Amino acid sequence: MSAPPYDAFNLADHVGDDPAHVAANRRRLAEAGGVPVGDVVWMEPIHGRTVVRVDDDSPRHVPACDGVVTVTPGLVLIALAADCVPILLADPAAGVVAAVHAGRHGVRLGIAGVAVRAMQDEGARADRIEALLGPAICGRHYEVPPEMQRDVERHAPGSAVRTASGTAGLDLRAGIDGQLRAAGVGTVVHDPRCTYEDPDLFSHRRDGVTGRQAGLVWLAP
Repeated sequence: MSAPPYDAFNLADHVGDDPAHVAANRRRLAEAGGVPVGDVVWMEPIHGRTVVRVDDDSPRHVPACDGVVTVTPGLVLIALAADCVPILLADPAAGVVAAVHAGRHGVRLGIAGVAVRAMQDEGARADRIEALLGPAICGRHYEVPPEMQRDVERHAPGSAVRTASGTAGLDLRAGIDGQLRAAGVGTVVHDPRCTYEDPDLFSHRRDGVTGRQAGLVWLAP
C-alpha cells in the first residue's frame, strides 16, 4: 500500500510512512502468514541489548527493546530492519523462539548472546538453537571509520573487512555468527542478500528515507 519512498511493503510505523498504509501492510502480512493480526508482536528497536519475554498477556508493541523471546504458540515475533541484521532463533524441541534486531551498536553490545541466554532461561539448549541471519548490508558497502571498525572487531571478532573501495568496513553477520557460535549455538544460516545491493530490499544507507522489511518467527499453535 505504501507510496514512494516506502513502496511497496513497508512494515515500520516509525519512519514517516502513512499510518494507514502501514496498518494495511501489516494486515496483509498477517493474512499471508495465516495468523491473526492481533497475534503479531512488534518491537521498538533502540540499538541496545534489551531482550523481553512476551506471552499472551504482553502488549503487541513492545517498547525500547531489540529482542523478544516467547514460549507461547501462535505469537509471531517480528524483527524489522533496513541494513541492520534481523536474527531469528528457534529451539523447536524446547518450544522457544526469539527475534532480534542487531545493528552495529547491538552487535558491539552482544545482543545475540543476550538473546541466547534469554532463551536458555526458558528451557532452550544452545546446541539445539537454530539461527537465521536475514538480509543486511554486506561488508562491501558498510564503510566505517577505522577506529570504529577496530572497536566492533574487539567485541565481535571476524566483523572487520575491507569494502569494495578498499576502506575499513564491517560485516555484521560475520561478527554475529562468531558470537552465536561462541554462545554454543549449533546451527547458523546466512541469507546472503545485501540490502544495499538488492533493489527489492529497503536500505537506509543506500536511500536515506526508506521503509523496513521484517523477519518473522513463531511457534505453530
